[in-house]
Amino acid sequence: MKKRMLGKTGLYVSEIGFGGEWLERHPEEESIELMKYASEKGINIIDCWMPDPKSRDIIGKAMLGNRDKWYVQGHLGSTWQDGQYVRTRDVKYVKQAFEDLLTRLQTDYIDLGMIHYVDTVEDWNNIQDSEFLKYVKELKEKGVIRHIGMSSHNPETAKMAVKSGLIEMLLFSVNPAFDMLPAGQDLDELLKDGYSYDENLSGINVERSELYKLCEEYNVGITVMKGFAGGRLFDEKRSPFGVRLTPLQCIHYALTRPATASILCGYDTKEQIDQAVQYEVASDEEKDYASVLANAPLHSYKGECTYCGHCKPCAVNLDIAMINKYYDLAVMQPEIPSSLQSHYMLLEHKASECIGCQECETRCPFGVPIAERMEKAAKLFE
Repeated sequence: MKKRMLGKTGLYVSEIGFGGEWLERHPEEESIELMKYASEKGINIIDCWMPDPKSRDIIGKAMLGNRDKWYVQGHLGSTWQDGQYVRTRDVKYVKQAFEDLLTRLQTDYIDLGMIHYVDTVEDWNNIQDSEFLKYVKELKEKGVIRHIGMSSHNPETAKMAVKSGLIEMLLFSVNPAFDMLPAGQDLDELLKDGYSYDENLSGINVERSELYKLCEEYNVGITVMKGFAGGRLFDEKRSPFGVRLTPLQCIHYALTRPATASILCGYDTKEQIDQAVQYEVASDEEKDYASVLANAPLHSYKGECTYCGHCKPCAVNLDIAMINKYYDLAVMQPEIPSSLQSHYMLLEHKASECIGCQECETRCPFGVPIAERMEKAAKLFE
């Protein structure tokens, strides 16, 4: 497994990383074994944004006895309140959640202390001179977190963080669909004087192109989330390009962005880990995404669920991400597979229970019309 230096942290992380988001969906022993298998394959970095106790316990037990083989991205601001994920800057809850993270991971330090999910300029500004940021810096001074990072989907706020000098690395959503120019972009703008057009990143949104270059300039390393756009890029019917990309092509795309050190892939099976680490011995032809993107339309990836979980908490405890995932899988096929129907019916709370409050939509980074999708899912499955 090849390793890259993660910006100014000085940490050498595996090119292929581990996104731990779905660990809690499997039996504990199965997920522990999955992490251990990933370590055997040379994967040494894992992201733990999840505040739920089960995921944290799994990671802690999997690292027991080999903590030094893992670099952990642990998030500050991702909390578990009354059985639900809540993003907050309230130090009372942030501190409780972080101490819980250390306890469950059975460690006394976190390699990368992540300021969790900063997606608006307002949120970035509110963090400055706050008790929240004071707490983060205190942890860094004490060595409880070794390096300060941040997670974001918004290039504007990410650029502000990079320029501030506060962060040493960035967790950012990178894939070809997200990077394409927004829908409705006036292409005449491309021809105006002063337009920053990057020949190496042809068709990329200028803001995102600037962010990657800025990270390179400031030596802020990038770890990649959502590199597969929730799996949509693997299906020509769901891909915004009308053609499918392979996991290897998506991995290569992410790893060829400036400043990128590692792509954190999600895994359900050992076979999926094998497929990802196959990148290290893949041929140039197998990794070639350029031939696909050369003729790709210029439009953005917006309004589509990537199952990131930021819609939580739901007022009626719907697992929105999972319902959306089952719905997306179902509409791809002429008939709903009985196994998929069964999985949906085993959910504790069904889409029909949605009360249409749309509070989840205010937290969605991608503008998904969640309430509308819950209605469609209910009609489809129920």
